[in-house]
Amino acid sequence: MKQPNSQPTAELMLRETASQTAGPYVHIGLALDVAGLPERDEEIWNRMARPEAEGEHIEVVGTVIDGNGDLVRDALLEAWQADARGEYRPEFDLEQPFNGFGRTATTAEGASEWRLETIKPGAVTRGDGRVMAPHINLAIFARGVNIHLQTRLYFEDEAEANAACPVLNAVESPARRQTLIARREEADGRVRYRFDIRLQGEGETVFFDF
Repeated sequence: MKQPNSQPTAELMLRETASQTAGPYVHIGLALDVAGLPERDEEIWNRMARPEAEGEHIEVVGTVIDGNGDLVRDALLEAWQADARGEYRPEFDLEQPFNGFGRTATTAEGASEWRLETIKPGAVTRGDGRVMAPHINLAIFARGVNIHLQTRLYFEDEAEANAACPVLNAVESPARRQTLIARREEADGRVRYRFDIRLQGEGETVFFDF
């Protein structure tokens, strides 16, 4: 009888199942509403700003698109941003008017959009004194993605700040920079920004190695 330790290591290890690299388990634990499960009393979700929060209240929506041009309907996103004064708040408390961290997910039905209710962040001054344009940091988790992807969302109506941003301008190609710009819309009398994320292929979103 052949002993286990006489077999090549590659034959002993279970291979990764591509369709289950990041889901659906993240939704079961972190996106209960999307997974069809009862929400917890205290949930980190997509409402980052309460009505009394300081700053311009906005909605951010978008989709996640794969290399075939198809919607990714089971993606989870985490958002991290500064407040209206351009300051990051490390503490999280649901009783605060604003929290700089939130989660959202694409939906299985319809347009499969993710959505955030937040405030427009202020410009952030780096440790070296240079100023970054208003932005929202996004981490994307999805099937087939072994390590989450990191990108940034900038605002098209902040053209002057965008032109001077040291991080945005680290992307050498002007065309590639455009994949990081959210487009302003008006919806139901409120300001909304649309940001579609393309994981691969033509128009692929710029991802950062932070």
